[in-house]
Amino acid sequence: MKAAQNLMAKVNRGDVVTGLLVMNHVWLELIEISRNAGLDYLILDMEHGSPNVDMVVEMCAIGRMLDFPVLIRPVDHEMSTIRKAIDMGPCGFLLPTVQSAADLDKVRDAIYMPPRGQRRPGSRGNAWVSGLHLEAWQRQVEDHFIILPQIETQRGLDNRAEIAGHEITTAMAHGPYDLSYDLGVGGAMSGPEVSAANKQIQAAAHAAGKKMWVIGDGPALRAQGYTFICLGAPMGILGNALQGMVSRTVA
Repeated sequence: MKAAQNLMAKVNRGDVVTGLLVMNHVWLELIEISRNAGLDYLILDMEHGSPNVDMVVEMCAIGRMLDFPVLIRPVDHEMSTIRKAIDMGPCGFLLPTVQSAADLDKVRDAIYMPPRGQRRPGSRGNAWVSGLHLEAWQRQVEDHFIILPQIETQRGLDNRAEIAGHEITTAMAHGPYDLSYDLGVGGAMSGPEVSAANKQIQAAAHAAGKKMWVIGDGPALRAQGYTFICLGAPMGILGNALQGMVSRTVA
């Protein structure tokens, strides 16, 4: 998929790449707004958000038409969930709470066609490839499908090397809020414990020849040397912008 290929080419070159994690404000025009703003990708959050499935399918389709990367964060990484999610047509997944290479083995089996996996595509999942033979699936979907496993627990952190080295891992990712609680420092996402964990995840990624996806304050993360950045959720960005506008107006 060209959108996935282009995005990861930027990431692997070390370009500064920015995007959004979209939970509630899911509408088609967001792709155009994001593209015009200079963002590089969107992730539609089906773990915490509640976007309509048809809307997700349409946004993925428009992303493919425009070569603008639209990924999905599924609610979990069980095979049944992943099979349904990949049929929606994203160019990749942000996977929550990956704790071991075995978790990624299940995802691999769900996204790859036989003989490499056990995928059984159907319905809308068949509409966006040029043919139903194996070569088309591999060339147009599997070869460049993006997998970003989130480290959100101590167990995942302990197994970071095997997760980073897994064949389907495109880049490593963190989940700083959930990770902070599992590390016993609930909510202290910029504290020393989470910062140290982030560096461990980044080191594991680099050892495997890969980058790391991070979410948070864009300028601060950039100053720390990260380049594959999520600026947050539109809901939070809009709220912060409105608060700033109101405070400046009434001051």
